[in-house]
Amino acid sequence: MKAPEALPSFDPASQRWPLYAAGFTTAFGAHAVAAGLGAESADIGLSLLTLGILLALYDVAEVFLKPVFGALSDRIGPKPVIVGGLLAFSAASVIGLWADQPAMLAAARLGQGMAASAFSPASSASVARLAGGRTGHYFGRYGSWKGLGYAIGPLLGALAIITGGFSLLFGILAALGLGVAVWALASMPRLQPLPRPRYTIVDAWRQSTERSFLGPTLVLAAATGALGAAVGFLPALAAREGLGTAGSVAVVTVLAIASALIQPRVGRLRDHERIADRPGMVAGLLAISVGTLMAGLLPGAAWIYCAAVLIGAGIGVSTPLAFAHLADATPAERLGRTMGSAELGRELGDAGGPLLVGGVAVAAGLPWGLGALALAVGAATFAAPGDRTPQAADGAPVPPKHG
Repeated sequence: MKAPEALPSFDPASQRWPLYAAGFTTAFGAHAVAAGLGAESADIGLSLLTLGILLALYDVAEVFLKPVFGALSDRIGPKPVIVGGLLAFSAASVIGLWADQPAMLAAARLGQGMAASAFSPASSASVARLAGGRTGHYFGRYGSWKGLGYAIGPLLGALAIITGGFSLLFGILAALGLGVAVWALASMPRLQPLPRPRYTIVDAWRQSTERSFLGPTLVLAAATGALGAAVGFLPALAAREGLGTAGSVAVVTVLAIASALIQPRVGRLRDHERIADRPGMVAGLLAISVGTLMAGLLPGAAWIYCAAVLIGAGIGVSTPLAFAHLADATPAERLGRTMGSAELGRELGDAGGPLLVGGVAVAAGLPWGLGALALAVGAATFAAPGDRTPQAADGAPVPPKHG
């Protein structure tokens, strides 16, 4: 494992908590607004096409911009990218105060996605640089807070819309972005950009096709694709079993809570070398696959909730291991670019999972759609990387130490 980076003399907790809050902000903002748009589309006069475009804008912005802002954080340091991104998120949310007009909704949603593209990969890179050799533990915490945002985003978003409409929801998001930006500005150390060797196109291609990058990224894409599909289709299955709205939505909350609770524990076990990366990622993906099959094949609400627990646990195991493996295998001077590219893989998985299930379900039924997703997630186990290989600044493997 690469040597921990020398850090400024800040209290460690105060360094990291704003980063967890940034992760929560992007997850909460994405899911709270998306759930609200789906629930209120008829009341605010949105066609299905317009609704689909509004839902996609956030993710489209992230797909194109996360690698760009990740590379920028390597050049100028992550702190200004995080603070600037959070301030931009707050400003974009202010536009949403006029959310009764579809054009303003689109501008707010696109602006939020562009801003999240900045502070999300920069936050991941900062977690890696501040981890001090405990990447599993701190990525577990980071993922747990993002999972909490996914879990309570739809619930709090619905409550805000019921209480004060979209104006209240976007006002809350504007205040959240501003508060976290001030917190990061006050508490996070300024991590200086590190000297970087000059990379050729051949070097960049080699780095992006190494198993130490592609493997964890495919694992993240598979886990996130399963999450995206589960958020949409598990409540639909629960509703078919006669559960009401609350009971159907609660399935997603159970999944997210299971993921949020297990991630810090898996990270700590990894740092104590009680879980190896490859077996852990494989076990997590297999749990997701089994849970997905359970939801599609076994009738009854109880099985759907059991499936939610299994899928959430699998995501909670595989995600921190994949992120920590990426962090340990990447030279610190290009962590931002690597995390941005890995986040791009997650976004593609987030879009691809629901599309796969929906496309197969249209032709053959929902159980077959979920079966196809389970097969795809199971196939991703073959991409899980082997032992951690620390990297030197030029990207070459560091020889193991012998004592």
